[in-house]
Amino acid sequence: RKLVRGVKSPLILQRPIKFHVNTPVIPFHLCVSGMNAAVRATVRVGLYAGAKVYFVHEGYQGLVDGGDNIRPATWESVSMMLQLGGTVIGSARSEDFRTREGRMKGACNLVKLGITNLCVIGGDGSLTGANQFRTEWSGLLDDLVKAGKITAAEAKKSSHLNIVGMVGSIDNDFCGTDMTIGTDSALHRIMEVVDAITTTAQSHQRTFILEVMGRHCGYLALVTALACGADWVFIPEMPPDDGWENHLCRRLTDQRGRGCRLNVIIVAEGAMSRDGKLITSDQIKKLVTDRLGFDTRTTILGHVQRGGTPSAFDRILGSRMGVEAVMALMEATPDTPACVVSLSGNLAVRLPLMECVQVTKDVTAAMAEGRFDDAIKLRGKSFQNNWNTYKLLAHINPPDVKSNINVAIMNIGAPCAGMNAAVRSAVRMGIIQGHTMLAVHDGFDGLAHGQIEPITWTSVTGWTGIGGSMLGTKRTLPGKLLEEISLNIAKFNIHALVIIGGFEAYVGGLELVQAREKYEEMCIPMVVIPATVSNNVPGSDFSIGADTALNTITSTCDRIKQSAAGTKRRVFIVETMGGYCGYLATMAGLAAGADAAYIFEEKFGIKDLEMNVEHLVEKMKTTVKRGLILRNENSNANYTTDFIFSLYSEEGKGIFDCRKNVLGHMQQGGTPTPFDRTFGTKMGAKSVRWLSEKLKECYRHGRIFANTPDSACVLGMRKRALTFQPLSELKGDTDFEHRIPKTQWWLKIRPIMKILAKYDIKLDTSEHADMEHVIKKSSSLGK
Repeated sequence: RKLVRGVKSPLILQRPIKFHVNTPVIPFHLCVSGMNAAVRATVRVGLYAGAKVYFVHEGYQGLVDGGDNIRPATWESVSMMLQLGGTVIGSARSEDFRTREGRMKGACNLVKLGITNLCVIGGDGSLTGANQFRTEWSGLLDDLVKAGKITAAEAKKSSHLNIVGMVGSIDNDFCGTDMTIGTDSALHRIMEVVDAITTTAQSHQRTFILEVMGRHCGYLALVTALACGADWVFIPEMPPDDGWENHLCRRLTDQRGRGCRLNVIIVAEGAMSRDGKLITSDQIKKLVTDRLGFDTRTTILGHVQRGGTPSAFDRILGSRMGVEAVMALMEATPDTPACVVSLSGNLAVRLPLMECVQVTKDVTAAMAEGRFDDAIKLRGKSFQNNWNTYKLLAHINPPDVKSNINVAIMNIGAPCAGMNAAVRSAVRMGIIQGHTMLAVHDGFDGLAHGQIEPITWTSVTGWTGIGGSMLGTKRTLPGKLLEEISLNIAKFNIHALVIIGGFEAYVGGLELVQAREKYEEMCIPMVVIPATVSNNVPGSDFSIGADTALNTITSTCDRIKQSAAGTKRRVFIVETMGGYCGYLATMAGLAAGADAAYIFEEKFGIKDLEMNVEHLVEKMKTTVKRGLILRNENSNANYTTDFIFSLYSEEGKGIFDCRKNVLGHMQQGGTPTPFDRTFGTKMGAKSVRWLSEKLKECYRHGRIFANTPDSACVLGMRKRALTFQPLSELKGDTDFEHRIPKTQWWLKIRPIMKILAKYDIKLDTSEHADMEHVIKKSSSLGK
């Protein structure tokens, strides 16, 4: 698909604004983890804007039945629900709503309550039903007036129904959004099982076949395969070629021959062959057992994938989508098409609902007609990139002729989860390109002291699921080691360098580039891949490792809030990592439902602290008798965690008591999340492909010579795409003293956290209010 930017409609939302007769309402269809975050955000932002908000319990069936199924929502009624899976207001399939008579009953119930805005969270079926309801609205009201169910005045007052949708589906099968609510949490459940299976499979030298959900979409299966380095994946969008049975057995045998003690095969429940017949996990098990004699086990995950605690990503996604949904309803006019709130890169966007539904149906049609390449393209760029990356890395297929290029890989700075996934994919991509890959141990120290050795395809097997840094890493910068480094670059004949790490990696790369004037050996292509829990590397909106740290903080805050819910009248002050960067504190605050998050980038003083204390005092008068305050470790040199703890303890005497927690290095450890595994995998692969192209450009007179700015870049995620940006050009956007970028995208969503905590502030939505369009690539599809 291609997304085209629409016309901006800036809006400043400031209390008190009234919604007049418009009142949002929230029905559901299927339940997935993360929905409650969307419910909470929609309710609270709706109330903040002066609207009267209603819950519709039990989905469309509750809309039809009315009565107690449609109840007013309050601020407190959505408290302590962020960490809950599923949906607290219930979900049900409704046969009644499929009939016009049922929709008439639903319309009557809405009119009687003066509801003219509908917010629907569900899959394409639920959203299509909502659009049909909107399309028929005028006719339904006419029939209700004729039947005497409503008056003409009531019909006139509710003459138009506004619709906005949020996609909740673990399959991530809705075209128009990069991620649907619930998908990331489902991947967490799947990867927990994969990690557990991997340990037992290695012990017994077994082959495991894992079946995941995805009757019509292979996203879960594909990303799982990418994240765990599976030997084979079956997805409905791209059935295997004829004769796949022989190919699969050959691949498994080759892997065992290289010393691998386990094989993993991922199967989407809707996987099929080219002739349209289902490929089942039992069928694959019989094939592997009969032909190869391997000890083979099958695991079908089923509804385990739908449940559990939502991931930090799903909570933040649900919260952002909920805010955007209310904004869309506030701006809607009778001429505005029903829209769906979507995620593109890290941007919240709006797309016409039925355009997205149509493209989603086009994927199903393409699969049914055997146009599998078209099906992959219609799924979107993200799906296509995942598929192409998996195909390249799944199995060794090096070229017959070596490139005679040596590429070195190193980790710099503090370790973080996902580093090893980036190293693995970079190594394997390099081998596929015909290069010799070299591992540099212990960062720039190792490069200076010759701790360099070849690294092979099999030596990185299983690295995606391992936290920390298998290569070893140090914070040492190269500035004082340039002479030794240049000698070893020459000694080991290094032609290109992959530097994976945090701010030290960025600064170290800059120092190597600056040294090119003196040392010709430094004139080689270099790429820096951001990997740090702090997410503070210029040139990228996200760093490898930050998602894992964020989930660690969020899960810890969940437990802390739970203890406070039991003891009542307790406020917890939690210190997070991040150096001077407030990303972790802010995003964890949004994911865990914090009352405040103190960061360096947003200056605060004693008046702000006093206001926060007063806010908590008022909060203790409600039924929500607990508080959570986050503080970034370097947010203020004087207002330390101990100071804030003492201040809150003193000012809250007799009203609440305080506890403090310093989370420390637990934020750097742990098993990588699915996001960090796949992000690291894609970044590592893309970096080496880029280096291969740069090496061709820089090959002159029989040798490599790279001294242009664009030969040393940071590979980063910028809004919607992975981009390469010259290190030298990023210097102007860097605060070197505090080790942070001067511009940081996430600062714009901090007000959301404050509004959801019931602070009376302005919310500038000028960058949120876009309507875009999904445009299919023309006639080449389907021909």
